[in-house]
Amino acid sequence: MIESPPRTVAIVGATGQIGSQLCRTAGHRRVIPLSHQDLAIEDHDAVRQWVLQNRPDAVVNTAAFHRVDECEGDPMRAFAVNAVAVRQLALACRDAGAILVHISTDYVFGGDATRITPYREDDAPAPVNTYGVSKLAGELMVRAYLPRHFIVRTAAVYGRATARPGHESFVERMLRLANEGRTIRVVNDQVTGPTYAADLASAIWRVLDTGLFGTYHITNSGQCTWYRFARRIFELAGVSADLHPTTAAEFGAAAPRPSFSVLAHGALRRAGIGDMRPWDQALASYMAERSHITS
Repeated sequence: MIESPPRTVAIVGATGQIGSQLCRTAGHRRVIPLSHQDLAIEDHDAVRQWVLQNRPDAVVNTAAFHRVDECEGDPMRAFAVNAVAVRQLALACRDAGAILVHISTDYVFGGDATRITPYREDDAPAPVNTYGVSKLAGELMVRAYLPRHFIVRTAAVYGRATARPGHESFVERMLRLANEGRTIRVVNDQVTGPTYAADLASAIWRVLDTGLFGTYHITNSGQCTWYRFARRIFELAGVSADLHPTTAAEFGAAAPRPSFSVLAHGALRRAGIGDMRPWDQALASYMAERSHITS
């Protein structure tokens, strides 16, 4: 527990999907946004120096090497960013007396190919790819070195932050491919829980204010296959896309993905926050907001 909610919060990875939304929704808090140019999480000495000199009440780490297929081909970088750098950040926060909110992933799960019920926070992780293993290692580093922490697992995040083609969110990638007139094949045998970054950021702030340290699953409610997710994107956008379902085996991604990685929200309920709105309602809100911004 904490005596009062943190007032000064540093956001590592402030230009990304989650970090940028946290900066927009900080409310009364004093936020210090840190892009990769401001502070590279892999630069251990710089991270430690910054945290000890500035001594924020809390640090939210949204930085990660999260391109799943690239992680499979470059495990050294995956572990350097997602685990070793997280250890150094946790140590710096401990020595500065700061709380750490560390963003993790549903991909720490997936090893149970028969799973059909959402994963609880206390279920045993079993990642199926290098990205998931490296993120799990990061979680273990936080738990080992810093008692005053929140680990937030989320999934399939999309939001207002822009990115260059090939590195954008699933929503923006689908819309780009449709606009280019491409044939789009999306797996229909992998189930996820899409998450609107605005809803995620709001829930993170509420969790941080509770002072109830631990691991939280934060996604929009409900579940869908990636194909159904894509189909709903095009329906809401009013776009006629050349969309086809496929299987993971046929798609042939470099890294395996979980067939089911939906997250249960028990910790949110116990903290008095409750479930977030359904994923399709959140997606409709994003598409309406996106239409307003781009019009």
